Amino acid sequence: MIRRTTDLSREARAGFDAIIDVRSPAEFAEDHIPGAINLPVLDDAERAEVGTIYVQQSKFLARRIGAAKVARNIAAHLDGALKDRDGSFRPLVHCWRGGQRSGAMVAVMDQIGWPVTVLDGGYMTWRRTVQAVLYGEAAWSVILLDGGTGSGKTALLPRLAERGVQAIDLEGLAEHRGSLFGATGRPQPSQKLFESRLFEALGTLDPTRPVVVEAESSRIGARTIPPALWSAMGRAPVIELTAPVEARARFSARIYADIAADVTALDTALGRLPPHHSKETIAGWKAMAREGRTVELAAALVEEHYDPAYRRMSARRDRPVIGRVEMTEVADADLDRAADLISDTLSQRERA
Repeated sequence: MIRRTTDLSREARAGFDAIIDVRSPAEFAEDHIPGAINLPVLDDAERAEVGTIYVQQSKFLARRIGAAKVARNIAAHLDGALKDRDGSFRPLVHCWRGGQRSGAMVAVMDQIGWPVTVLDGGYMTWRRTVQAVLYGEAAWSVILLDGGTGSGKTALLPRLAERGVQAIDLEGLAEHRGSLFGATGRPQPSQKLFESRLFEALGTLDPTRPVVVEAESSRIGARTIPPALWSAMGRAPVIELTAPVEARARFSARIYADIAADVTALDTALGRLPPHHSKETIAGWKAMAREGRTVELAAALVEEHYDPAYRRMSARRDRPVIGRVEMTEVADADLDRAADLISDTLSQRERA
């Protein structure tokens, strides 16, 4: 018997042995339920071909050709990814809207004897679930970790998590380090996939306790922080990190060593600096990059580009500061001590 569900809670998803997304690889890459595997019944080219036949020639012909391709692909999955699954295998299957593609896979699985469940509404059920949370009313108490460039905000997040503090690395989810030089070398996820990752991360947290996130602009690279979280961040109290420019420059040079090692990429990034920096200034920075003077370059950028922007942004904010952490260096030991101080501050705040 084919079962049906719309329940995509973490507990419900954990009850299945696999979540099988039968959409095309391109659809899956744009966004998917976390943990799902992609077993397409039509690949990207096949889907385009069948769609073209449907529009330009004949609905009947498109369905016949599509059915043959779907049958071959399902057979390949049964002989491949699913070949070792025994009779107790419990899959949850979906396509885009819970229509013909998932129906074909589910029908075969049911005939085999697997206790298969189809997701009513398909991927769009997941998408509506994500949007209801991230585009609705903010449901989290947020605390911002703020400080100038190179003060170790991102590096502190996993340290805080190790100490029992709820923390989310937005830059990690967006695969971008949040600055002009922030590209990680991998393409960023789509906006939808970024939101799915964020939704999943938020779902692991205790909503009665605060969550620490790094103070960001509304965009991380090409990705936008969804409205509900951005609204919560706008009202959030702040813990400030401070460290001397030289210490932050040394830390930045280490963190961005991959960019610094690619002189062409670094030159391109410097070329994207805003026009209020003079041509002579940018030329000097590019010369530092070519000559490998990365700490000196980092210090110049911190002092002349990032810190002035940070001061302007801070002047426009009106949020309570609940803690300040001063560091003389931004090395591992200093970050560990900072994490201890922040953890203690938050523990006292929760007990109050």
